[in-house]
Amino acid sequence: MTTVTPGTPGSPERGRDRGAGRAQDRPALRRLVAGDLDDFAAATWGREARLSRAADLAKHADGDAPAAFGDLFDLAAVDELLSRRGLRTPFLRIAKQGTVVDSRHFTGEGGVGAEVADQVRDDRVAALFAEGNTVVLQGLHRTWGPVADLVTDLAAELGHPVQTNAYITPASSQGFSAHYDVHDVFVLQIAGTKRWHVHAPVHPDPLRSQPWNDRADAVAARATEDPLIDEVLEPGDALYLPRGYLHSATAQGEVSAHLTIGVHVLTRWAVVDALVNALTSDPELRASLPLGIDAADPAALAPHVEAVAARLAERLAAPDDGRPDRVARTLRRRVWHGNRPESVAPLAQAAAATAADTETVVRRRRGLHHRLRATAPDAPVALELPDRTITLPAGTREAVARLLNGRPATAGELPGLAPDDGVVVVRRLLKEGVLLPD
Repeated sequence: MTTVTPGTPGSPERGRDRGAGRAQDRPALRRLVAGDLDDFAAATWGREARLSRAADLAKHADGDAPAAFGDLFDLAAVDELLSRRGLRTPFLRIAKQGTVVDSRHFTGEGGVGAEVADQVRDDRVAALFAEGNTVVLQGLHRTWGPVADLVTDLAAELGHPVQTNAYITPASSQGFSAHYDVHDVFVLQIAGTKRWHVHAPVHPDPLRSQPWNDRADAVAARATEDPLIDEVLEPGDALYLPRGYLHSATAQGEVSAHLTIGVHVLTRWAVVDALVNALTSDPELRASLPLGIDAADPAALAPHVEAVAARLAERLAAPDDGRPDRVARTLRRRVWHGNRPESVAPLAQAAAATAADTETVVRRRRGLHHRLRATAPDAPVALELPDRTITLPAGTREAVARLLNGRPATAGELPGLAPDDGVVVVRRLLKEGVLLPD
């Protein structure tokens, strides 16, 4: 295991409140990070690059759990997706040395019964790959089941939205030149080997509005310096890179494939944005600027900038018991809509809802974001979901809380409800996709 910190990692307090104390209960993260997970959460997350070798990850594997990543994805899965799954753009991207190939060169009409013009042409992909182009399978968490399961669990453990791409590179080729991402990444080497060069950030903690190409000259200059990490990743190895770290990878003497798990982290700037948006009720902050103002003139804007800054400071300094709730509503929209929860088999789910009885065992759908809203004891129960709020009868709160706690539950044995009433609640939540048969 290798951990590397740049010369200017930020304030010493950074990262210390990011989940230490709960990390060891995170089995999805456990597959990606060797060593102590509490230490990773407190000292590495968002601050340092960390390389975990397959042998070190294997030491933490539980029971029959695979230490490497062949159960998640392999080269046969690549061929399956490209040739038989009817992929369309933007689920596929092709690039070489940082230049992205126009999708018209590898897509075409789907044929009779599939009248779409942008389905992937496997023969064209094969030709481009033979010419040294890298194949990028984007949004793999939406197209490949084992990857989707990992992403669902990882997003729940990290508390930040997660997505996954796969990069398949011909022997001795490079898909992208040195760059940085505006999200954290975990790199999982799947097949073959890749040599990775990692450099310290030129712009630490970039926001999504601050992509690397805005600092292309600084990135190019930093890439000529000695790297923090110069290592060959082999199957089963994992590399964590916080946003902003420069990186590039070159396949060695054979076809190489890796997964990049992107973590779209919530930031303190997101809290700032949510706080400001919570002040839209203030008429002084909504007031128009004067007619005829020259917005390009700093002198003309100066008094308005000062007035707005003073009003913001005044409003933010004033006690406001409702402010955390408003900020939480804003931020949760980003998280709750960032990942889809565990898949539901529609026909089987409908049958389970119809057939549920007192012996039916159910569990909460993994990765489903929810909030049980506090209400009076004799008021209906409100269950908030990403796209709607479900109202359940008064007196069911304790039973609903039991169904949502993550452990399997039996419909006829829910606290505070008669067996038949428990069945009614379970059937409703099965129909709503909140619960799944266990």
